[in-house]
Amino acid sequence: MAKIYTKNGDKGNTSLFMGGTISKSDIRVDAYGTVDEVVSTLGFAKTQCKESKVLEILDKLQHSLFKIGAELSVNKVKSRKKPEDIINTIDEGNITEVENNIDSILKKIDIGNEFIMPGTSSGSASLDIARTVIRRLERSIVKLNEEIGIENKNIIIYVNRMSDLLFVLARLEDRKKNTKKIRGIRKKKND
Repeated sequence: MAKIYTKNGDKGNTSLFMGGTISKSDIRVDAYGTVDEVVSTLGFAKTQCKESKVLEILDKLQHSLFKIGAELSVNKVKSRKKPEDIINTIDEGNITEVENNIDSILKKIDIGNEFIMPGTSSGSASLDIARTVIRRLERSIVKLNEEIGIENKNIIIYVNRMSDLLFVLARLEDRKKNTKKIRGIRKKKND
């Protein structure tokens, strides 16, 4: 029986894809670790959602996140090959697919102009949680890009679109429910 623990990371380092090691506190590890969080939150969302279209899209998003995690964990210095020569990478086609999904869903729902209070259903609430984790992932990837650079800028765009897609998926999940909307954020004269 194989052991689950290797002890390789006991000194605070981890291996990069295609060779080399870095500290577990490195910004790259933070970024691809957050990718893993998003994959897990989407997995949880799949257990809570009922709409078949939502479930289908969540599965595709999880697959795309594995591509992103692999890209972010590549050691560019050690590798003679480009990531896209070895693994599937995020490209403009992936971005277009997400945008098409958003546009298609928006034809089925009315999101209005108000803020939406999360928690109408366990499905939409789990999607809203996943959306906030994706926003954290986006911040982490942008920081990574600013500090050491990422080769595939499509990742930044794709992750930004993913959060928009999750927002509309949550609304699709609740389209037959009475969603609470928040109005009147501005202070009234008598307040």
